[in-house]
Amino acid sequence: MPTQDSLSPVMQILGAVLFGLALLHTFAAKAFEVLAHKNPRHAGLLHLLGEVEVVFGFWAFVLIACMAFIQGGAEAIAYAESRQYTEPLFVFVVMVVAASRPVLEAVRQLMGGIARVVPLPTPLMLAWLGLAAVPLLGSLITEPAAMTLAALMLSTQIFRPDVPERLKYAALGVLFVNVSIGGTLTSYAAPPVLMVASTWHWDTAFMAATFGWKAALAVVVNATGVVFFLRKHLRAADAPSVSAETRAAVPWFVSLVHLAFLAGVVLLAHHPVLFLGLFLFFLGYTQAYERFQNPLILKEGLLVGFFLAGLVVLGGMQQWWLQPIVAGLGPNALFFGALGLTAVTDNAALTYLGSLIVGMSDASKYMLMAGAVAGGGLTVIANAPNPAGVALLKRGFADGSIGALGLLLGALAPTAVACVFFLWL
Repeated sequence: MPTQDSLSPVMQILGAVLFGLALLHTFAAKAFEVLAHKNPRHAGLLHLLGEVEVVFGFWAFVLIACMAFIQGGAEAIAYAESRQYTEPLFVFVVMVVAASRPVLEAVRQLMGGIARVVPLPTPLMLAWLGLAAVPLLGSLITEPAAMTLAALMLSTQIFRPDVPERLKYAALGVLFVNVSIGGTLTSYAAPPVLMVASTWHWDTAFMAATFGWKAALAVVVNATGVVFFLRKHLRAADAPSVSAETRAAVPWFVSLVHLAFLAGVVLLAHHPVLFLGLFLFFLGYTQAYERFQNPLILKEGLLVGFFLAGLVVLGGMQQWWLQPIVAGLGPNALFFGALGLTAVTDNAALTYLGSLIVGMSDASKYMLMAGAVAGGGLTVIANAPNPAGVALLKRGFADGSIGALGLLLGALAPTAVACVFFLWL
């Protein structure tokens, strides 16, 4: 089985170059969509290149093809098969299950009930709950599930064509940052935490006491700030609603079964054979009760899984330059280093590399994790659930795509808030 050390220096450098090209491609994705509208003759190819979810899968194929040419086909196949694809498979499955109509209606009814009790305008409270409560719920149902639910709840309320683009990017940045930090109340929900929890002996009690309460405060501040600026654009008519006139009301027992499927997938998150088997059972159940369903988001889920699988393949060749950087930084520098590196690589991969460093101090461990989760909203690749949010919300933006620069700018303020809480509390 090939490792970093078994790959030739040429292949390692080429892997870093292709990773860099993939990053540039994510920033240029919106430009491809603009070109597709201006050049109908080649719109198909340009639309494909403009799909952010396709970017890393595409460049991963280029990497494997180059490896086959340089080191041989057997070596390329062995490398591709040596990667762990549990996370892409899990994100695909949990997206589809969490986005099913019975689960979404149950969450909407819960949030709607809370919003009606609070003495504030209901649309404003629904937006606030979608940006604050649901991301924090990710500590129980995992971040990808929270991202899926929040995106679907907010899509018709905030991410509409008539809302100014700058406000939509601000809301998107808050959503991504809040989901990234909102999963730190437990030791299993956030991918970067999961990578180190067993190695560093961080249990749920430790996460809640060390990171969770700070993250919760930052989530509340971020959500409150962006909802304040959005308040004039939140109207009662825009609150999410189910097309009851065309679909039968969902019985309580159907919602309970769907929630049980979601809980089962979350509990089996580290066992792909089992959660995929449960997913196939779920597909059969949705067919049996089709009148209570909306179309499952299989396409969106598969695209997100493809993106993450490509990131696994490309990211697996970056250890040779990433790990020395992480190992050579002191605690304070490590926080800002992790914050910056997270923007250009998956934060779970970053914390995993940190877990391989022998003798890391407790202060350095804290700073690495804090920087990794605080920077999880800066780019599409910074946190595993982000591609799910992009896939579900991009239609609400100009040209039907989300610009990487717009996301980065929108995430700067909530990222700064998270940094303040993690560094000074």
